[in-house]
Amino acid sequence: MNDQPDATEPLEEEVRDPYLEYGTALAERLGGRAVVEHDTIRIYVDRSNWVETIRRARDEEGLDFFSWLTGIDWSKDVEVGDTVAEPDELEERFEVMCRLSSVEGVAGAHFIAALPKDDAVIDSITGVFGGAEWHEREAHDMFGIEFTGNPNLSPIYLPEGFIGHPLLKSYPLLAREVKPWPGTVDVEDMPPEPEEPAGGGEA
Repeated sequence: MNDQPDATEPLEEEVRDPYLEYGTALAERLGGRAVVEHDTIRIYVDRSNWVETIRRARDEEGLDFFSWLTGIDWSKDVEVGDTVAEPDELEERFEVMCRLSSVEGVAGAHFIAALPKDDAVIDSITGVFGGAEWHEREAHDMFGIEFTGNPNLSPIYLPEGFIGHPLLKSYPLLAREVKPWPGTVDVEDMPPEPEEPAGGGEA
């Protein structure tokens, strides 16, 4: 392995520096940009290098365990939360993110590629990790992201003929049309205080 951090001690302040050093060095070797927060390493890569970066992370860096892949819809139309770790704050875009880690040590990182809203296409990593097929199908289903080279982008959750992608920030939620957020909560009145017995004193 290459400079893997030591996680034999609790992640106190003085133990976090190895993650920063490892994440920065890993990103430099793979040609990406690292953002490290405590023991979480995010590596941003250009989508044109997506498959090659994932392959090199597996073959050269020992990150041979694929955990998951998902999409993110960053939109200005709704509140998107804290974007301090994002490459271009509040720039509308999709992101594809996957998690790779080592089966022999504690090394691991999130790999992220940004996609334009009007060109949500990225190469499939199923040729590197076969298990990514299911995850790419889900991201295609929920966000409409196209994964070039994925052999099966048929719906995985949604019924055939379903229109739209439910995890888009712009997707209308019927429940919110019927009952706008946060909605009205019906709460019963508190029961009245019990009356003092007649006489008001001890028996």
